[in-house]
Amino acid sequence: MRVVGLRLEPGQMVPEHRNAIPLALIVTGGSLHFDDGTHSGEVRVGEMLLINPGERHTYRADVATSAYLVFAGLPGVRSRTWTLRRKT
Repeated sequence: MRVVGLRLEPGQMVPEHRNAIPLALIVTGGSLHFDDGTHSGEVRVGEMLLINPGERHTYRADVATSAYLVFAGLPGVRSRTWTLRRKT
């Protein structure tokens, strides 16, 4: 697992890209607008966006924004997509 800090200034954008491993994006300040070509939306403080390996996506900030990117896996190792299960 690898954790990376991200800070975006108002108007700053991360161009479309793909990741080789699963990624959890956790917003800690401001908000991020995301788009994967099919879905788009906003991730606010305390919310998390899960991105599966190989999914094209981009995000941008309209306000100063900070987040953690949690990479869950190793490049070159077969990874599984995210699944959210409820405990019963």
